[in-house]
Amino acid sequence: MSEYYQKLREKVGNELIFMPSVAGIVRNKAGDVLLQNKGNGEKWSLPAGAIELGEAPAEAVVREVWEETGLLVVPKKLLGVFGEKDYRYQYPNGHQVEYNIFMFDCEIQSGELNPIDNETAELRYFSPDLMPELALPYPKHLFSLEGNAELYFQWDEQWLTRIFK
Repeated sequence: MSEYYQKLREKVGNELIFMPSVAGIVRNKAGDVLLQNKGNGEKWSLPAGAIELGEAPAEAVVREVWEETGLLVVPKKLLGVFGEKDYRYQYPNGHQVEYNIFMFDCEIQSGELNPIDNETAELRYFSPDLMPELALPYPKHLFSLEGNAELYFQWDEQWLTRIFK
């Protein structure tokens, strides 16, 4: 946890906070998606994490993927933007967050699967059709190479009728 979030948590405790974040879809040559298991009972996840102060989302995804996987990637495309109550999460320590996530399609430039930080217990590639349930409810079609042609905006179109009646 960065110094910024440590100081914030000192003030708000476990209360729900917004957390601008990134997630990276990293594929091997076969098109399988790299997932992370933290080994603490949480579900599998994409390499992901918080955007730090002074950091652009694309920079954050490069840093997070590096820290959690040992791979140097380049973000090639913004795949989706996510948030709201479906992207709330409670960590095992009780900290509650509501993520606002920028999801990037990333290309491996170099490196080997060898996490730099202590947040990763296991890294494994999964076929998009055989992925385990993830900690966050990303749309499944974004994991296939064919399913991510357009930028995905997560929203409820019925929201318009509720707000603008």
